[in-house]
Amino acid sequence: MEEEWIPIVMFIAVAVVFVFFFWFRFRGRAEAQHTIRAALERGHELTPEIIDRLGHPKPAEDADRRKAIISIALGVAVAAFGFILGERDAVRPFLAISAFPFALGIGFLIISRFSDKPSS
Repeated sequence: MEEEWIPIVMFIAVAVVFVFFFWFRFRGRAEAQHTIRAALERGHELTPEIIDRLGHPKPAEDADRRKAIISIALGVAVAAFGFILGERDAVRPFLAISAFPFALGIGFLIISRFSDKPSS
């Protein structure tokens, strides 16, 4: 009976994550529309560039580096979990699984290194 709850809870958790993601995305867009509406009511002139910036905020300059660190840490954590289990048959699959986020992290590091950013 308890084994049946594991996939059910997993799918519910994934659904909750998606619901929150789309909810916060909706709220962000609604706030941008509210800001535009309030500015128009006060008589401010809005250029297309301002409206575009409100709808699509500029990502942080070090976003790629942050993604790289998180991905590499996730890859290391999954590999360490395979070693911590202590079973020889578990190490290879966990190393294979950890290779994907680790490689993504390396890719993000390369992108952050060679991207066209203004030097400070």
